[in-house]
Amino acid sequence: MNRRDFMRGVAAGLSVTQVPNLLLAAEADAGSPRAWLKDSPFVAVGSWDDMPIFQLRTGGAPIWQEADYQREHSEETVSKLKNLGVTVAIIDFFKGFGLEAEKEHIDLARKLTALFHKYDVRVGLYVGSTIAYETFLLEEPEAEQWFVPDYLGKPVVYGDQTFRKRVYFMHPGYVEYIKGVVRLGVKSLQADMIHFDNTSLQARPEIFQHPLAIQDFRDYLQSNYSAEELKKRMGFSNVKYVLPPKLERPLRLIDDPMFQLWTDFRCHQLNRYYAEMKQLIRGLNPAVVIDNNPASGMSGANTIWDQGVNYSGLYPHLDISWTEEGDDAAVTEDGILVSKIRTYKMGSLLDTQILTYTASSGHYGAGEGGKLAMAESMAFNRQSLGMVGGLLDALELPADERDYINFYHENFEYYRDVENVADVGVLYSYATMGFNNDRPAVSFMLATQTLIQAKVPFDIIFDENLKNLSKYRVLLLADQECLDDEQLELIRKYVERGGGLVASEQTSLYTRARRRRPDFGLKDLFRVKAPAWRGAGRDEEDLKIAPAHNQVQQGRVSYLAAIKPAIAKPPTATMSSQYWKLPLNWTELIAAVRWAAGDSLSLEVKPLQTLNVVAELMDQKQKDRRLVHLLNYAARQGLTINNLEVNVEAPNGKQTRQVILLTPEGNKKERVACKVEGGRARFTVPHLETYALAVLEFEA
Repeated sequence: MNRRDFMRGVAAGLSVTQVPNLLLAAEADAGSPRAWLKDSPFVAVGSWDDMPIFQLRTGGAPIWQEADYQREHSEETVSKLKNLGVTVAIIDFFKGFGLEAEKEHIDLARKLTALFHKYDVRVGLYVGSTIAYETFLLEEPEAEQWFVPDYLGKPVVYGDQTFRKRVYFMHPGYVEYIKGVVRLGVKSLQADMIHFDNTSLQARPEIFQHPLAIQDFRDYLQSNYSAEELKKRMGFSNVKYVLPPKLERPLRLIDDPMFQLWTDFRCHQLNRYYAEMKQLIRGLNPAVVIDNNPASGMSGANTIWDQGVNYSGLYPHLDISWTEEGDDAAVTEDGILVSKIRTYKMGSLLDTQILTYTASSGHYGAGEGGKLAMAESMAFNRQSLGMVGGLLDALELPADERDYINFYHENFEYYRDVENVADVGVLYSYATMGFNNDRPAVSFMLATQTLIQAKVPFDIIFDENLKNLSKYRVLLLADQECLDDEQLELIRKYVERGGGLVASEQTSLYTRARRRRPDFGLKDLFRVKAPAWRGAGRDEEDLKIAPAHNQVQQGRVSYLAAIKPAIAKPPTATMSSQYWKLPLNWTELIAAVRWAAGDSLSLEVKPLQTLNVVAELMDQKQKDRRLVHLLNYAARQGLTINNLEVNVEAPNGKQTRQVILLTPEGNKKERVACKVEGGRARFTVPHLETYALAVLEFEA
């Protein structure tokens, strides 16, 4: 049987049990596509590595693995997961062995999908991005043309699973095949969500050594740049013999214009791929949610250069994005507060829910998850408690984690239809963060770490957001060195109209192509002179000056010569959490932010020295509420916080009617005394164990 005949067969074999319940179907018909993602709690479980063909091929599975696989597909398991509070299950569907090779598992996935729908649980179907060539080529011999050739003398495969080859994902044959897989999942299995895995591996440098990728790169250059532009950028305009670079070592600076253009192209192709998948899925069923896995989140990795992942370009094609960055919520022995807060904030700004492991144990558990990880997702994410385990692991969750799931369901009204209240916008500039693997990454991560621990409300913003900065009191440019003239003008206008600006180090000293200017592009705002140029490829020196504060028309500008790391990151290393210790001059940075904001922030939590407590401020405008999420990252060490003083600005001078304090610990709900003065509400949180939510309700 060939693939087309197989697809026709499964499409024709639908039965009543394979159709979602009437409530789910009616929702799509009612013209509210994907509303379920924002209108209901998201508590997920998953299983996408358990199909026997995969377990047998990889080896090492226990002899009871297949029995567990059958248990996962039982109604008893589904019923128990529903009772636990699970709302979404992501299950095995397509691992890359071939549709015929996986037919038995796909049939089971169809039955399991129907079971979950019977219990009003949504279903996501797993779609892998590798090809298990030993079986796949028996079905699709032409797929050999999709595979990426050896890179630097080594085959391009999935880790030590050498039977899983990687492909050039924009090869037309591969694209059409995956579209067929998606059609099968959406139309035949009636999926609520399609989960594309391994996005972080799809656009890595080695993938683009495929012959078709090389030609696509040349076509991209000719289509997107005039001959004059190419000559101005590279010194020549005929790209007939252009080749993508091959690298044997990590780079500190990406100055080579060909490397930069090739990075742009890789991001562009990955965005195109998911734009095509989005168009297909929306056409098949607009209620189906699109999910993929860039893996790294915003954890200090240079995803632009290393992975071809530019979040602000990729996320418009998604509804959900995974992070597998690690960074489990905790305070380390070195006193470093570790979190996924940056990733959650990025997702919130780009209207994309983040999904990660939040359980404390199990095959799909985080290992260091649990209550604090669940609280972090509730507070900083959007309508999500995260993934609480595998289909069987989740049934063994400890009582305190079950309490968090129950709390989330019971109080979901406080987690939907919310938006950040942010005083500071922190820029993540594409060219800066993509073309320098060292200093900007250090400064950006330490600046945001400072805001997190000092409990200053902030957003992470991207180049596109510079066109509308009106919601922010302060724009923070932490060594954002590569800014073009249009961006500089947008920043000037923001300051002239009354915005605050805090900038550090080499901000604006380079163009988008990372060519050095003779002086800061924003020298008229900084009013300091840039350091002397030391030559191409060499680090700039920090200015030996104290922070400079300037009034510029209606705005305030602070310039800091450096954000000083407490732990030095080695050159070219990822700015991972082991280096996130608060910078030596963090109080200087906070003072500059406060001054630039006119000495007024929307949220203040005292004592400031409670650096292991973090906060997130949100609005529920439809309900006339302001919400303060409080998390104690030292809870793992058994430390609790007493008498935490919270001072919140009321929006538009509204009068605070009452403050309600909720916590999953003991499922408590209490009204606390509140003092209203000068448009601000002041109250005390008597006891913070792990997580509390303060709800401020205003007079009508």
